[in-house]
Amino acid sequence: MHDLISDIALSILFAWVLGVLAHLARQPLILAYLVGGFLIGPHGAGLVKSDQSIAIISELGLIFMLFMIGLEIDLKKIVRAGRVILIAAGGQLLGGCLIGVVVFMAAGLGLGAGRFDALYLAVACALSSTVIIVKVLYERRELDTLPGRITLGVLVVQDIFAILFLAIEPSLDNLQPGVVLLSVIRVGALVATAWGISRYVLPKLFHQIARRPELVLLGALAWCFLIGQIAELLHLSREMGSLVAGVSLSTFPYALDVTAKVTTLRDFFITLFFVTLGMTIPVPDRSVIGLALAIAAFAFVSRLVTTFVPLYLMRQGLRTSLLPAVNLAQISEFSLVVIQTGVLAKHVSTQTANAASFAFVLLAVISTFLIGRSDRIVRAAIAPLKRLGLRDLDATELAATEAGEGSGAARRIVILGFYRAASALLGEMERQDSSMLDQITVVDFNPNVFRNLTARGVHVIYGDVSNVETLVHAGVGRAGVVILSVPDALLKGTDNARLVRHVRALNPKARIISTADVLATVADQYAAGADYVAVPRFSDAQELFHAIEAADNGLLGAKRAEIDARLAEGGEVLP
Repeated sequence: MHDLISDIALSILFAWVLGVLAHLARQPLILAYLVGGFLIGPHGAGLVKSDQSIAIISELGLIFMLFMIGLEIDLKKIVRAGRVILIAAGGQLLGGCLIGVVVFMAAGLGLGAGRFDALYLAVACALSSTVIIVKVLYERRELDTLPGRITLGVLVVQDIFAILFLAIEPSLDNLQPGVVLLSVIRVGALVATAWGISRYVLPKLFHQIARRPELVLLGALAWCFLIGQIAELLHLSREMGSLVAGVSLSTFPYALDVTAKVTTLRDFFITLFFVTLGMTIPVPDRSVIGLALAIAAFAFVSRLVTTFVPLYLMRQGLRTSLLPAVNLAQISEFSLVVIQTGVLAKHVSTQTANAASFAFVLLAVISTFLIGRSDRIVRAAIAPLKRLGLRDLDATELAATEAGEGSGAARRIVILGFYRAASALLGEMERQDSSMLDQITVVDFNPNVFRNLTARGVHVIYGDVSNVETLVHAGVGRAGVVILSVPDALLKGTDNARLVRHVRALNPKARIISTADVLATVADQYAAGADYVAVPRFSDAQELFHAIEAADNGLLGAKRAEIDARLAEGGEVLP
């Protein structure tokens, strides 16, 4: 026991020190934890030598990690996910696994006779890192963009796929129909038990203790270990039970409260899991490094192919097809969990597991760099792809222009970039004077915007507003009013001041209305030639002030009725 406490203390100390360094270097914290574990483990300085300590810490960390992953899986989002996300995720997962099995078997890795290295690696390479992707996209404010939403949707489906794989993983040694059916029945019994209790018993219990945070936390942990023990009795793993326990609580009325209270404890044990995983990694020899490079290369290339192709075939355009592929091009922390379960079941060799860990580290560093520069990478890739014969959504527009149709007629109003403000503006035009819609050209590279506006009869050009050729093609030089509706934080490859200068150079007489989300940029846009700069925070402040006045005068219900009536009308392109 004394050794276990000392080992945990060393693990946390090294994880914290290296975590601080990783934060300063803007690298994923998981890398720091893996390196910290390697440094203090048996293959490093040897500060932690007890195999029993490593095994206990690792299993606890894995149980809590899977419990939290389950808590954060929203099954309702899967049900509501659009056709594009489901088909893209299905194509990426199935394509990645099938190609992976073939490639890794061709490389000499086993599949059968008790060894399933090729299968586990194929599954591991099909999963992407939620931690890395969400962190970088959040910092870049891209979570609510179309490529960002597609990326997040694919990540959720990947988690569901990993759960299904873990369900059949114990039966891989004997994949006979009867054995697989028995495993499915056991998993079904576990899920049914967890769902029934969480649906009909837990809400009443948690309602009674909702005001006692310590009891809510204790209840969540008790639930995790209870379902884990039931899984053990059903000859499933405790890890599988903890995952089911988390998923069964994900739609629970108190799920957010439980998640908030368990988060700190989760971070503690997840840190321990990755530290102990680092302890098991030996100093790599040439074969391990070679296999790690091969795994990393396959994961990167296969993700680009299996993600891009389904999206492109669904006519999402080159940009929206490429960005999720770049975002998803790494191995998930969940991949390490899958590989580790394979090691425990003696399905995967330690050499393969070590190579997968090194590949994870390599791709985490590369992917963080690539996602941060994804827009520039995609812009550079589009022209070569077009030269190879791939058509973008602007092909129809170009054909119409060459035939002397469509874009040749100048519109009085050109809207550059289409986001929520522009969507609301078109809704207002429909209410006030629908004839104005015939005077508008919209320029944007969101394929949903392109299709929806085209269906409504609004003239839309699929293109990048940061490209001067796109502005010329859109008829900016002949427009009377040019509206820049997207704030700087969401623009890619340009900003509003630069856009104003381009528009002013093309059309000295146009009235330019731009947008500023930061007050310091207002003067820059006026200096660049804008005639009016809209500052949304001012109108938002007025709206909130009027709401306060309405509340003081007992008229808030009437004010809400006005908003409800507007919402009931619908009609916006971006709800």
